[in-house]
Amino acid sequence: MGFGNPCRSDDGIGCFVIDQLRAYVDEENEEISLFDMGTSAFEVLFKLQGHNRIVIVDAVINTNEPPGTLYKLPASEIDAAIQDDPMVFLHGLKWDQALSYAKKILTTNYPSDIEVYLIAVDNLKLEIEISEDVKNAGQKVIDLIIENLQLEKR
Repeated sequence: MGFGNPCRSDDGIGCFVIDQLRAYVDEENEEISLFDMGTSAFEVLFKLQGHNRIVIVDAVINTNEPPGTLYKLPASEIDAAIQDDPMVFLHGLKWDQALSYAKKILTTNYPSDIEVYLIAVDNLKLEIEISEDVKNAGQKVIDLIIENLQLEKR
């Protein structure tokens, strides 16, 4: 699952990663699903069901690290507080909050193997180009996923 806004420069890195992985994963592949989530974290709740392993890629700001710094963490370390305000749920939900809700809703059907790759960014300007440092970090994530899943280019 790649998150981000491709019209906000480096924020679109998650979508870039998914787009690049399409060269390795056939749409009819029943074992691997690629989801360009854009900014729609709400759908995370429904996309998680039926999957054993989830890999999430997104941009992260305000890390005080150079753009392109790559972080990898298990979702168990994402400690989002569940908010029961229905307006927040429908209109302001972020993917980490969606994971928190999904765990509550899916209970035993919640995937236990979730990895999160976050890439430090500082350019969120209204433009479609991703900076070179962030794109390079995205390529590292792509390479890690390809290696881990033993994918070959189609």
